[in-house]
Amino acid sequence: MTQPSFVPIVEADQVRRAYRLQVPSIWTQSRPSELRGTTQPPGRQLGSPGPDQGFALKLARRFEDRLVLAEGESAEDAIAGCTAVAMRRCSSFGRAPAVYDLTFGFTIWGFLGGAPADLVEQRGPLFRSAGHHYTAQRAIADAVVDGALRLTPEAVAERIGRWRELLEIPANH
Repeated sequence: MTQPSFVPIVEADQVRRAYRLQVPSIWTQSRPSELRGTTQPPGRQLGSPGPDQGFALKLARRFEDRLVLAEGESAEDAIAGCTAVAMRRCSSFGRAPAVYDLTFGFTIWGFLGGAPADLVEQRGPLFRSAGHHYTAQRAIADAVVDGALRLTPEAVAERIGRWRELLEIPANH
């Protein structure tokens, strides 16, 4: 706001000259971490970007009281790992998460009941501390076979006895 010339003001309150920014130099895509192309490169441990994926965490909390956990498993780890699966699934469809994606994630890993004993045994070390480790969450999501992502949660529940067709659990977990 302008100040009338007849009103005295101290020097600290006087209007200062604007900072002049330099004209930026030409930009080049030279850093190794920069993406080249129009899409994110696919692959293990690279994630699956999609719209509004944080909503999956809110949806996952609806399953907390229904989880069937084995000895030594925690709800936080199950939620973190299965939410990563749900986010991978919904991004493969190019949409935001829905309750069906979470149902899919919890069903394929047997957290909604009916899991064979060998699946429970195999998932234990993989899910341990997944709530605190991004790489563990990515390994859980990447263990789901690509073709299985298109199945409905009901179809996964029917095939849970043949879970090795749906999951490729890494040997070094």
